[in-house]
Amino acid sequence: MTDYRKLDPIRRSAEPLQLDLVESYMTGRLTRGDFVRRGTVLGLSLGTLGALLSACGGASGSSNSAATGIGGGGGGNVKVKQGGTLRVASIAPAGPLDPVAMVDLASYAVVAQCYEFLCYSGSDLKLTPGIAESWKPNADGSQWTFKIRQGVKWQDGTPFSTDDIVATMERMVAGGNSGLTGVIESGSVTAPDAGTVVFNLPSPNGNLPYLVSSDNPQTVITPKDFAAGSLVDKVPNGTGPWKLQSYDAKTGATYVRNESWWGGKTPLDKVEWTFFQDLQPQVVALQSGQSDAIVQFTVLGGEGLLSSSKISVIRLQSAAHREIWMRVDKGQFTDKRVRQALGYSLDRKAMIQSLFKGYSDLGNDNPFAPVYPFTDTSVPQRQRDVAKAKQLMSAAGVSNLSATLHAVKLQEIPDLAVLVKSGAADAGFNLNVSVEDAGPFYGKSWCPTQPKDPPCSGDAELGIVDYGHRGVPDIFLNAALSTKGVWNSAQYHNPAYDAALKAYQGSVGVDAQKAAAGKIETMLLEDSPTLFPYFYNYLSAHSKQFANIEATAIGHMFLAKAGRV
Repeated sequence: MTDYRKLDPIRRSAEPLQLDLVESYMTGRLTRGDFVRRGTVLGLSLGTLGALLSACGGASGSSNSAATGIGGGGGGNVKVKQGGTLRVASIAPAGPLDPVAMVDLASYAVVAQCYEFLCYSGSDLKLTPGIAESWKPNADGSQWTFKIRQGVKWQDGTPFSTDDIVATMERMVAGGNSGLTGVIESGSVTAPDAGTVVFNLPSPNGNLPYLVSSDNPQTVITPKDFAAGSLVDKVPNGTGPWKLQSYDAKTGATYVRNESWWGGKTPLDKVEWTFFQDLQPQVVALQSGQSDAIVQFTVLGGEGLLSSSKISVIRLQSAAHREIWMRVDKGQFTDKRVRQALGYSLDRKAMIQSLFKGYSDLGNDNPFAPVYPFTDTSVPQRQRDVAKAKQLMSAAGVSNLSATLHAVKLQEIPDLAVLVKSGAADAGFNLNVSVEDAGPFYGKSWCPTQPKDPPCSGDAELGIVDYGHRGVPDIFLNAALSTKGVWNSAQYHNPAYDAALKAYQGSVGVDAQKAAAGKIETMLLEDSPTLFPYFYNYLSAHSKQFANIEATAIGHMFLAKAGRV
């Protein structure tokens, strides 16, 4: 039963978008979990959300949650010992540690040990404070105001200021390598005083806090005078809990405690990262005790970790996925019927079983994963249909299409490429699989730095690239699929899609978001510039000798509260 004596005072002080959220929950259009997650995006504190749940007749369950984000110590609550070193096994970063230009999960994790975000997106999709203590939108989501934490210092001893945030966002606009393209413009972000940053958007956006959180790794806050193109290992600084002591791109990194961190003293003295080129040595290192944690592993090759009594496994349902792109501007995939045919040739259920033993959700050739509350599940799921694939190929006047399928040498992707090749053969595709190391794949086949216009115009007309999890699909929709998107390897260009994306970004209410999602899902199934076979569960692991290790499905491992039990 709703307790209006508790509810009404909160509603009177709420913003219009927050009121829409409360009404959606009260009328049963949102689950309890989705209500809490969406509430954190709109700036409702966990205490307020707990009070709302209590007033609506449910246990609060949220009011005692940590007040700071993952990077700020919002992880586990197990009592741990002071001192010691944690040894982490990780794949090697694919390129230089340029916080604006980085594109791979390994780089994200390494950089985020030292540098922090305005807010943090947790494994449960809830947003928690970081450099920003709180935030709220105006009536239509076209302006967002962030209150900034005071007393923060850079690791070189200089005071942190709101000017650092403004300068970071200007670099985001200039670099174009994030989901903020088209969301903010030069001059959009201002600092009216020492404790406030305001985002004045060219059009409403209901998900902005996610886009300046750990879910958008390029938005780590760097100093005002941080020059574009600088590498964080060459000019190490940051505001985070760890200071970079040494770094070698091939072998690893060492971090020591930042004694002046605003979040307090970390239990651990030091963290050592060891880089590997392949998964199996990482698994062996953890099993043998040479490492204490592994950032990410897969079911194939990691079975021993799943069954070990000495290992704690973190399993997260996520939007992490593999994207199969086809160039729509030139080559053999310009006819959408050919692209649709390849989509119908995929045996998604077999992929999930053979690659993940079921630890995955089906993909429907769009970025709206089942984990998102506004995904429109009424859009029909694309199934394997070889007869239809052949019919589409015949209608397009194509038979025995031969092409090279480029795949990065990462986790299960080479095995996925083989399954794509096998299934496609039944529909008349003759695919040659080319498995490539990260450097040449990302820098040549997928998204080379040149030409800049159009961006992401790689050599490959067909390939498989990895995408880490995000709390909302905005970055996938924008960077990977919008016209001249910085990661648009398909070179997809459809004005109707761009308009639908703009409508989705401006859909700040719950019902409006779902309606906009359904329109995009249907459009992408029709055009099929990219295929999304599955959204896999993210797996991380660590020795049970350690606790309070926080992993997120975009590749981050936050260790501010980690320690030996």
